[in-house]
Amino acid sequence: MRSIHSKTLAAGVAAIVAVGAVATADAQERVRWKMQSAFPGNLSHLGTAGVRLEEMVDRVSGGNFELKFFEPGALVPALECFDAVAIGSVEACWTTPGYHTGKYPALAFFTAVPFGPGFGEFHAWMIYGGGKDLQNEIYARHNMYSLNCNTIGPETSGWFREQVGSLEDLRGLKMRFFGLGAQVMQKLGVSTQLLAGADIYPALERGVIDATEFSMPNMDIDLGFHQVAKYNYYPGWHQQVSVNELLINKEAWDALDDQNQAILEAACGWNIYVNYAETEAKNPAAMNRMLDEYGVTNVRWTDEELAAFEQAWNEVLEEQSAEDEDFARIAESYQAFRKEYKTWGDAQAMKPTYLGQ
Repeated sequence: MRSIHSKTLAAGVAAIVAVGAVATADAQERVRWKMQSAFPGNLSHLGTAGVRLEEMVDRVSGGNFELKFFEPGALVPALECFDAVAIGSVEACWTTPGYHTGKYPALAFFTAVPFGPGFGEFHAWMIYGGGKDLQNEIYARHNMYSLNCNTIGPETSGWFREQVGSLEDLRGLKMRFFGLGAQVMQKLGVSTQLLAGADIYPALERGVIDATEFSMPNMDIDLGFHQVAKYNYYPGWHQQVSVNELLINKEAWDALDDQNQAILEAACGWNIYVNYAETEAKNPAAMNRMLDEYGVTNVRWTDEELAAFEQAWNEVLEEQSAEDEDFARIAESYQAFRKEYKTWGDAQAMKPTYLGQ
């Protein structure tokens, strides 16, 4: 009996040790990443998509991969993710390439291009036309890797306190503007600055800026621009589609096993699809609310004004390409793809429907 008892006790101890070993192995396999966001978690389409990504990664991994969403400024200021990811103080940032133009102006191409393509053509260039390779070539210089992880539909092109009678009225205005479109506005005499989303309303309210662009009706309602500026201009010539990224420290990315890399890739692809659909579904009702509840006047730029914006963009493209080797290489890739795509795109084009038409 003593021998049987000893064997039973030994077997029990062995089982506990085995369970403990499995638990230790499971704990070692779990991944815990900090993801600093450039957008508030409650901001429609930009912030909420980051929270959605966090939840999907947890769901797909069965809890073994935590991609922890942090509000802007919690770990890193909203516009300073580039350096934080590069040195590895955070594993990832939920951000957009256009926020890093102080480092590399050419990175703006990978968020949005003035008078650029829609959803399908843009992603075709990025995935099959070499755009993403060029983007990650730049990031690799700083120990980073990027996944496209969110896409939103066309934006509006600005909120103004006073209606713009002509493009001459733009001269001397102080305006928050983003990306390559900001350089176009500068050509037309506008003084531009880049502000994070949460900083725009107080700047507009206090008169630090006279006008702003940010995004689209459903998002702009969240930020309250309609309370201090009543004229909203269309179309968003500067951002017909906008792509955001999960910017990742390269060492952290390389340390993931193939399954966890695949989880991030799959979750980001799903997020692009769902979020783009969400923007297209919610903005019509939001635009009607602007009109019916908030007294906003929607104004469409005239064809002549749009032509002037486009001419200014062509000048920016030429000047920046002459000054910046990265800009020139990316512009060449982008333009070559658009030229190839044009036959197909023109064959499918239909007359656009503008406001009230």
